[in-house]
Amino acid sequence: MHYLLVGPGALGCLLYALMAKGMHQNDRFTVLDYNRERAELLSRRGVIYQCGAAERLLPVTTASDPETLEPVDVVLLCVKSYDVKNSLDFCAPILGEKTLLLFLQNGISHLELDTCGHKAYQAYGTTTEGATLLGPGHVRHAGSGTTSLGFITPPDEHFKNLLQKTADTLTRSGLQVNITGDILARIWTKLFINVGINALTATLNCKNGELLTLPGVDKRMRAAVEEARLVAAAQDIIVPVDPFDAARQVCRNTAGNISSMLQDVRKKRRTEIDAINGAIVLMAREHGISTPENDRLVKQVKELEATYENG
Repeated sequence: MHYLLVGPGALGCLLYALMAKGMHQNDRFTVLDYNRERAELLSRRGVIYQCGAAERLLPVTTASDPETLEPVDVVLLCVKSYDVKNSLDFCAPILGEKTLLLFLQNGISHLELDTCGHKAYQAYGTTTEGATLLGPGHVRHAGSGTTSLGFITPPDEHFKNLLQKTADTLTRSGLQVNITGDILARIWTKLFINVGINALTATLNCKNGELLTLPGVDKRMRAAVEEARLVAAAQDIIVPVDPFDAARQVCRNTAGNISSMLQDVRKKRRTEIDAINGAIVLMAREHGISTPENDRLVKQVKELEATYENG
């Protein structure tokens, strides 16, 4: 098997560091990075994986030009939601008819690209593993969770086998992984959690667990998640959990974690607000659903982005 990971951010570096432990002897793993300087740094130094007080340095094969790569079996797309389209265009030379493309984005905006015109067959994943990027290629494993993989449209045996081998590699690496026949519901379940946590932590500059104790925040979280639930119902998405309870449980389980959106704000980077709360707002309009709390969160995060974009 030849795995290619695109996007060595927090999740990408975490998956590489873990999958490196679970690969068979004949498996190969390449990291593709459009940033040539960062790719060269990772090639020279490797990926630093930190868990608690322990650190491991893992050598990595990198590339910054997809034209130089041999055919790959599975592409793990770990870029931010707003970079998906450009990344797919960048990766086009290695997306063949036998290639499995695994989307691993937050939010739901990437689901609209399932007919994006590239040859690779698409699968989707969602994970509650916690990861914090401490520097280029330096990731801290901030918390364990579960990872779900699956197809939206039924594949043939070739792609079923590729996804199963990927899941097996992740499982051997120590992750809790399952292949589900209802990946769409899992993606929406994760979306509810992100809707309830990410923007609030970004605008309040707090850790996940503080959302449970700050005055008035519990009410705002409930409102944001309920608006998302109404949108899901209008889309005929059935989610078998109470989304508000799920968001609160994640706050408890990851009380000391800093959400990915707050990490982006603190580093003055573009956030994924459009793919999370913003996606809820847009879909709600199509169904005539009012979303005052999500409107408010989108506005507040955009105002935060404007302060450092203009600074």
